[in-house]
Amino acid sequence: MAGEPVPIEIIYGVVHLKWACAKASQALGLLDAEKAGAIAKACAAILAGQHDDQFPVDVFQAGSGTSSNMNVNEVIANLAATMLGGQPGDRDRVHPNDDVNKGQSTNNIFPSGIRVAAVTLWPALQSAVQQLVAALQAKAAAFKDVIRSGRTHLQDAVPETLGQAFAAWAHALVKDVRRFEAVHDRLIEIGAGGNAIGTGVNTKPEFRAEIAKAMRELTGTPYRPAEDGIEITQYLTDLADASAALRLLAMDIAKLCNDLRLLASGPNTGLAEIVLPPVEPGSSIMPGKINPSICEAANMACIQVMGHDQAVQLAAGAGQLELNTHMPVTGYNLVRSYQLLTRTASMLADKCIRGITANRERCAHYFETSGGLGTVLNPKLGYDQVAALVKEALSRKLTVKELVLEKGLLSEAEFNALVARATGPNLDEPQD
Repeated sequence: MAGEPVPIEIIYGVVHLKWACAKASQALGLLDAEKAGAIAKACAAILAGQHDDQFPVDVFQAGSGTSSNMNVNEVIANLAATMLGGQPGDRDRVHPNDDVNKGQSTNNIFPSGIRVAAVTLWPALQSAVQQLVAALQAKAAAFKDVIRSGRTHLQDAVPETLGQAFAAWAHALVKDVRRFEAVHDRLIEIGAGGNAIGTGVNTKPEFRAEIAKAMRELTGTPYRPAEDGIEITQYLTDLADASAALRLLAMDIAKLCNDLRLLASGPNTGLAEIVLPPVEPGSSIMPGKINPSICEAANMACIQVMGHDQAVQLAAGAGQLELNTHMPVTGYNLVRSYQLLTRTASMLADKCIRGITANRERCAHYFETSGGLGTVLNPKLGYDQVAALVKEALSRKLTVKELVLEKGLLSEAEFNALVARATGPNLDEPQD
């Protein structure tokens, strides 16, 4: 229906689990070494990308992912059979259900495969976000001496440095990474071996622990068996949690891009406090116009991720009784969000943030003429007197500083000291 197969990352997650299940069955004396070895070789070949075209099943299928699970079983069985000297379809050598799917049910294997896919995709996303954080922190250090006017309600507010603004954006993303670290710990809990509804029917009690052990050996990731096999079979909440963390990251990146677009607006009729690197001609009709193309592209990507999350939340809440039958659409949207945000964060760092320059003159002008600058005088002059000064400065088209000096209320050194204290001695330092 979608005309698009289940993401190969989920297929690889399922294949990893098939390999682990074969190892577990062999360890428990349920599968002979020859068949287990052939299954292992078949899985390794698939994970090497040699047979990606053999998994065409549409993402919109039976809600537990049965069609894809059976597809994987058949491909592994056919490959393993040929490795043992037989032909594809030789079920006497390797049977797709009795051997490859031994001790398993789609209901546990497919959602566990989604978890493995998410865990596998996390390092690339983490690296991309860290690159973006590093680029923002570098600009925070470069702009730590550029004083500007902050804004609240889009109106003049108290001063800060441009470095502080970049440091705040960076720290927001640092917190997003921390959220993912908490999510990651929940995703390494897998329900494989639970069978049907999670009770482990038709398997040995040790089977689930052996699968997790084999997964640790195969991937180096500390997978662990589910605390409650029935719960993990019918609830997709951990996957929804991961999707929510992706949505929050998308929200923060979108907010960053919106701020950059505002601060770069102009160059003559906008704020123009920063200059974004040009990446393309911005207009087909206005020569010389340069648009914030990278920020706009990132904004759209973030909106798409938020849409993916909405689908995941709806799917995760749509289960009935002992099974949630909306797994493929959950996995599809989750994987796409990981991939989209990985590319977005990397693109934003490389093609935008690293090339930003500060318009120091414009920042200084806004700082000097900002009505919000009067706020830093409150401790010395009091709210009412400062309010009167701000109104008079606006009516006379003077800066607050000029008016204060004219009236002899403060010396220039005293005024500058108040401003320096207001911007904070350490707040413009990048945060780890």
